[in-house]
Amino acid sequence: MRSSFAKLSRRLLLLVLVCAVPQLLANKKPKTDTGADQQKRAVHALNRLAFGPRPGDVQQVLAMGVDRWIDLQLHPEKISDRAVEARLASFRTLPMSSKEILEDFPDNPMIKQVMDGKRAMPSDPARRAVYQVQIARLEQRQAKKEEKQETQHKADPQLMAAAAPATDGPSATEGAKTEAELAAAAAAPPDAPANAENSTSAMNGGEPQSAAVANEMSPAPPVETKPNPAEEAEARHREERLYADLKIAGLVALPPNDRYRKVLAMSVDDQVAFADSLRGGKNQELLDGMDPRQKETLLAMNNPQGVVAEELGQAKLLRAIYSDRQLEEVMTDFWFNHFNVFAGKGPERLLLTNYEQKVIRPHALGKFEDLLVATAKSPAMMYYLDNWLSVGPNSMQALGIRPVRYGPYGRPRFSRPNTNARRKNSGLNENYGRELLELHTLSVNGGYSQRDVTEVAKVFTGWTLEKPIDGMGFRYDPRMHEPGPKFVLGHRIKPNGEAEGRELLHILATSPQTAHFISLKLAQRFVTDDPPPALVERMAKTFEKKKGDIGEVLSTLFHSPEFWAESSYRAKVKTPLEFVASAVRATGADVDDAMPLARQLANMGMPLYGAQPPTGYSMKADTWVSSSALLNRMNFALALAQGKIRGLKLDIAQLPGTVPAAGSDATISAMEQSLLAAEVSKQTHDSIVAQLQTPNQVSKPPDASMIAGLLLGSPEFQKR
Repeated sequence: MRSSFAKLSRRLLLLVLVCAVPQLLANKKPKTDTGADQQKRAVHALNRLAFGPRPGDVQQVLAMGVDRWIDLQLHPEKISDRAVEARLASFRTLPMSSKEILEDFPDNPMIKQVMDGKRAMPSDPARRAVYQVQIARLEQRQAKKEEKQETQHKADPQLMAAAAPATDGPSATEGAKTEAELAAAAAAPPDAPANAENSTSAMNGGEPQSAAVANEMSPAPPVETKPNPAEEAEARHREERLYADLKIAGLVALPPNDRYRKVLAMSVDDQVAFADSLRGGKNQELLDGMDPRQKETLLAMNNPQGVVAEELGQAKLLRAIYSDRQLEEVMTDFWFNHFNVFAGKGPERLLLTNYEQKVIRPHALGKFEDLLVATAKSPAMMYYLDNWLSVGPNSMQALGIRPVRYGPYGRPRFSRPNTNARRKNSGLNENYGRELLELHTLSVNGGYSQRDVTEVAKVFTGWTLEKPIDGMGFRYDPRMHEPGPKFVLGHRIKPNGEAEGRELLHILATSPQTAHFISLKLAQRFVTDDPPPALVERMAKTFEKKKGDIGEVLSTLFHSPEFWAESSYRAKVKTPLEFVASAVRATGADVDDAMPLARQLANMGMPLYGAQPPTGYSMKADTWVSSSALLNRMNFALALAQGKIRGLKLDIAQLPGTVPAAGSDATISAMEQSLLAAEVSKQTHDSIVAQLQTPNQVSKPPDASMIAGLLLGSPEFQKR
């Protein structure tokens, strides 16, 4: 089976290179600008405002009317989303605050505080088990680190020489030698070369030494701290033995509640081994039948932060696939990418859930200024761009001026400046100021200077975090704030503490340059990589007139002739997220576990929340179109259609029109309508027919899953 699948993949690569790449990169010329028929309009709307059509969606949109469906999508509060909410109910971290997430799914700093006695060990048995395992692992790592340092210390001749008393020659008895010295002497070759004496005398202030002494003082070869195979084998054996013992004890056969209670009652050593046994998604049968909190607890014993990241990633994919509020999901993804933060930086994994759920999503179709302010105050953004550490060069903190304390009768007591404060001061940080102007509002060509960047950074000094280790959110610290007026883009901002930042954000949110930049990016997402300037200008005017109302700007876009032009139809190459979500939607697959889909996205170069630069992921075709990238997509499409993606249930024969009475040509045509709601090009159609007419396929009935996979990997499906 693997052999035939590999051969098929190689043949499909040829199809991709010959057919897909040129079609995807071609600039399609408009035939006419009269628009498409109603079915084509429905397909176009579903491909642009949604993550593609599901079986039956086109007919529902046609029955409602395309324009009415679009207007409804612009008001998601009017759309019931119970179906997707039921799928998300098991993800307990989604409604949690960052503080609650940190307490239940601790990171290393939190674990260390409990280990050092600075915080109390949780009394709740489930949370206590998580902390116990992480503390035990941390202690193991520290012990190994100390052992490694001790070994290196003993093997380092310079450390030995510094520790030994200075002598003119060998005077210590053999019995007084250290183990390291004996090792060095034993390591020296019996017949030292003639220049060994010179090199040894140079190390000892120029005094010549005998060959014997030179041999004694020759450094021992460095001790390589390679993993001990015996220890690794013992660890594996212990893990396997524990799991075998658990099975023997009947743990897997126990009812879920009893199984869970037994794990919580284990010794700490056994809990560590149990948690290790879950690494890499192994032994998932131990979690079968448990409720969401029980599963989360046992998985958190293995990787607390991983549970948070996985639930957020699964929720994003499930919403993209199943939510009826499709435009809200598209815009949530759009704005997260616009105001990008990176999951791999520090504690961001614990902050991302709140960032997407409470900052981005509620403002996705609201006022841009509200969204801008929410991101500016977000702990995730502050940590990502380091603004929480930014200190004004002339602030009280930088100058070492301690807070004023008041004595009897309200008289102030002034303290001497702290002369050490300057050395501890982290200084002015311009990261957020630069990205605010370049990426969030005005654009790189927005007419600002480096001086503007510096002044913006001064405005936002003091915007910091309240108890960062607790994840408690925004705080303004006047001691960090740069005093005096600031001058940004020709505006004089009077000294006003925290309010200076709000004033500046208002100036930026209402700037014509911001209106144009945001309109351009929206047009690039929904129309084409190089949108018509006239469309962008109309959208920008709406942006200014409606005070940055995102829904109104999108309404102008969706009711424009440029959006419906023939040249816009299937003119945008899908990103990996759009491709994966649309493929699952098109097949009507039932997703029980979305993590395999998330891993597929990582293989395609788009890990969820994994864009490291502030620019986020590109929306343009040339980023995602290459032979290797398209082969990955084709392999995914075939695996999906053949039911080989874990966590998904799919019966391709249930798709309408997949089993017509006619032959392969009719089957292909029927499935084109079923999966793409449209016909494909003659080149793609003929390529699939040719694939089905290979010697090993011609004598067989049409393979619906293979046809479906080839269609999902076709150039037509790659575009929206």
